[in-house]
Amino acid sequence: MSLWQSIADNLRSEIARGLWPPGTKLPAEAELASRYGVNRHTLRHATRVLADEGLLYSRRGAGVFVAASPVDYPLGDRVRFHRNIELAGRVPGRKLDAVMTRPVSADEAVALGLNIGDKVHVAEGISMVDFKPVALFRTVFPADLLPDLPGRLRERQSITAALSDCGIADYRRVSTRVTARVADATQAVKLQLDPGEPLLRTEALSESGGRMIERGLTWWVAERVTLTLPHDS
Repeated sequence: MSLWQSIADNLRSEIARGLWPPGTKLPAEAELASRYGVNRHTLRHATRVLADEGLLYSRRGAGVFVAASPVDYPLGDRVRFHRNIELAGRVPGRKLDAVMTRPVSADEAVALGLNIGDKVHVAEGISMVDFKPVALFRTVFPADLLPDLPGRLRERQSITAALSDCGIADYRRVSTRVTARVADATQAVKLQLDPGEPLLRTEALSESGGRMIERGLTWWVAERVTLTLPHDS
């Protein structure tokens, strides 16, 4: 057995026995290399294999961590990302990469009941669980109904809070469509994947007061999230 295989087997066994719980940061690379009496190249080979198996993940500039099991994410009529993740006992996080206002596309117009030429606000970013990216999102809102939304989104960094500031205290998801995709090069970089890795894409529509207010596209990392449905779906 090669050295890197022996190291991988040892770490795999320690993780399985609970010596390194999910979310735990492994010792520094130099310390682990010294523990096993190998160079860093050999150690990296071992940890890379465990990362490919989904047991480890790295955060740039922070180190290597033990991965948690996939998080269950229920798709109900009142889906709230932070609340769902907190209920699962995990740490939620979201990062807004862009907030813009532009003309509505043809498919967005159909989904939101708008006319070609109308404007929409668009929020794009990354959703995280335990500080690891699990999804990319693009959420579209009718601009005429929510003129102050872009500023609120930038300030609050939360869609639910920003909508509440704009007078939408509650909204309900009316449909969710799930399809299979693979990660392209850009998505792979943002999600810390290899291009071609499987994704689940959800297209969700939400309404408030009888009007469609949100169309959300989300690209979930299939191995990190389990989408669940209520019994009456």
